[in-house]
Order: sequence, then C-alpha cells, then structure tokens
Amino acid sequence: MRLAVVGHVEWVDFVVAPRLPRPGEILHAASAHEGPAGGGGMAAYAMRSLTDGCAFYCAVGEDMRGSRTVEDLGAAGIAVAGAVHAGREQRRTVTYLTTGDGERTITVLGPRLVPHGADPLDWPALAGFDGAFFTAGDAAAAGAARGARVLVATPRARDALIAAGVGVDALVGSADDPGEAMDDELLAATRPRWVVQTEGARGGAWRAADGASGRWAAAPLPGPPVDAYGCGDAFAAALTAGLAGGRSIADACALGARVGAALLCERAPAVGDLSPLW
Repeated sequence: MRLAVVGHVEWVDFVVAPRLPRPGEILHAASAHEGPAGGGGMAAYAMRSLTDGCAFYCAVGEDMRGSRTVEDLGAAGIAVAGAVHAGREQRRTVTYLTTGDGERTITVLGPRLVPHGADPLDWPALAGFDGAFFTAGDAAAAGAARGARVLVATPRARDALIAAGVGVDALVGSADDPGEAMDDELLAATRPRWVVQTEGARGGAWRAADGASGRWAAAPLPGPPVDAYGCGDAFAAALTAGLAGGRSIADACALGARVGAALLCERAPAVGDLSPLW
C-alpha cells in the first residue's frame, strides 16, 4: 500500500518529570529529550512503523529546527515532502511527560505551520495513494489529500475541510476533547462515511452514514503505561491504514486500539515496531 499523512509537525522539547511544577517552584526533571513530533509527526511515525511506508506532506520553518525536523523524520524512514516556509521559524512545544499519571501537558511556542496547496510539493501524486490521513493544511491541501482512495481526517482541521468541501471516508477524534468536536457544519461539509470517536480506556464507538454503529473495547496494554502522548494520532494512522487495506470499520478500529495501546507503553516520541499488530 501507499499511505500518506498530510499535516503539521512541531519540534518538541520533552521534559520527563514526576509531576508538573507548582507556581514559583524549581522542579528537577528526571530527563529531557527533543525531536520532531506533534499530531502529524506522530501519525507518520506510527504509519511508517505499522506498514513499512509513509509519505509525510508537511511544512517546516526556515531555520535550524526546521532542517533538523526533515532530517530526523527521514532518518526514521519517513518519506518527507516538506515545504520550507520562508522567514518562518519552526513551531516548537514544551511537553511535560509526567510519570505520576502518564499524562502529557503541552505549551505551544509560535504559530502553527501547515502545508498549503500552493507549496511546491508533488500534490498530484496523492491521487495514486491508497490512503491518507489529514491533520492540518489549507483547503487546497485538503482537496489534494482527497485524491487518495481513502481519506481520513481529524476535526481539528475543521476550517480547511469545510472550505474545501471534500467528502471524507472517516472523521476520527476524541469524544472527550472539545477541540475534536464534530459539529453539524463540519459533518455536512465532509459527509463522512464513518464517524469514529475514541474514549480512552473505555474503547470507543463508530457510526456509519447508513445508520449502522458499533463499539470497540480498549486493547490490552503490552506493558506498563508510560505516557499518552501521540496515542490518538497513532490510532488515526492505524485506522487509515486499516481502511485503505480493505478492513471493515470494526476491524480498522480494533487495529487502531492495539496501536494506541502500544504507544501508551513507550516514552514519546518513540514508536517501536508495530508490524506484528497488523
């Protein structure tokens, strides 16, 4: 299969600590590391690890971190189609990974960089892809992503999806995250064949345009939980791969649950070999 992620990537400074610092406190972290991640980046890592291939259409800054982003993603085996946005700095985040509760807490530095249809990328090539997951971009980028045989999108890309007016095979998001709510305008514009909502440890639910619906249970964890960073993005990447591979919506959601559980047991942004889950 040929699979792609179209979306955003951020340079992330990860701080591993037992808890968040209190106001005015000096807190000693257990460790720290950095690298490219964010929603689109984590989806690309997971898709590459699960299926042994992923093209990543994204935008990066015209600075050292932007260059490092492309280099590091490429070193991870991802085929990066990265548009350099002149005069822009790579967006950064500082992310606390707290060992006490496995949570991630994110502080964003700078405006989001997203790929544009006017960027000099090989957008027509997406018409030859089996599946694409759209996390961010402008309307033209969303339209190009629709060239893939299967298109899955996050409601976080709401404005671009509405402006593009393209239908999607699936909208996928967290039922517990207000930023991933699916309102009537978005549903009318995208006409999803399936709406998929994750519910963390409760599993999740899907409903189809023809009225069918179903649920899946959370997958057993392959080890002790570490942190939740990227689990939802990995679920969406696996869902995309499953649907592109001809699996039923129920089977694709179950695959996504297994992949999300695997990431919960790794220290972000690490993604181990997911191919046995396929």
